[in-house]
Amino acid sequence: MKRILTAAALIPIVAYVVLLSPQMVFLGVLVLVAFLCYYEYDSIAGAYGFGAPGPLGYAFGLTLLLWPRDGWFPITMAALIALAMALRADDLAKSLPRASLLVLGVVYIFGCWRHAIFLREFQPHWLMFALLVNWAGDIGAYYVGRTFGKHLLAPRVSPRKTWEGAGASVVTSAVLGGAYLMKFVEGVTLPQVAAVAVLANVAGQMGDLAESAIKRGAGMKDSGAILPGHGGFLDRVDSTLFALPVVFLFVNWLTPRL
Repeated sequence: MKRILTAAALIPIVAYVVLLSPQMVFLGVLVLVAFLCYYEYDSIAGAYGFGAPGPLGYAFGLTLLLWPRDGWFPITMAALIALAMALRADDLAKSLPRASLLVLGVVYIFGCWRHAIFLREFQPHWLMFALLVNWAGDIGAYYVGRTFGKHLLAPRVSPRKTWEGAGASVVTSAVLGGAYLMKFVEGVTLPQVAAVAVLANVAGQMGDLAESAIKRGAGMKDSGAILPGHGGFLDRVDSTLFALPVVFLFVNWLTPRL
């Protein structure tokens, strides 16, 4: 019940921010969400024993998120500065893993959220779709997997996820996400809608498993406890982080064909 109530409270807020809010409000919310995600990532990374990436990740991440041109410059600078700071490490055997955790976190959190800005600038409904497609998939996976799931999908990483739930997630995303695109985005065809919904869902499920893997490696069950019934913020958006670049690539491929 907590899971459903939390989702019911968040969806209207997200819809307003994505579809109706001024650009500065949207960017402010996006920065806040990205910071919350990175805060939880920082805790997970610190549990690996190499030292938490720390405050520099926020500075590099904000630069990458809002950088007006190609994002390779802030990523490159983050990598170089992180490696230079390795000179100060008490244990040099931990310097490279710690630098790697910093750069990975910046790309994983802020690099993925950067695509939300691009999608909203192109067409806000594409961004809303990228968010909804995995929420819809989660509903199908949760109820079908809990009722009919028998074959484990990735027992070492997430012992409750099943192939039955994964299949239901794909179908639910294709139906509900596809219906959303057909209603609000002009010029797309049914095969195109089905393709992007399936690709985004599969990417999202990979993102969910990837976050579960890094949590399990850190000995953690949830990334946080900020959202009742969902765990941490990163637990809620792990699938979205992987889906956003996929939807962005699809839109870039599709745009000349519309």
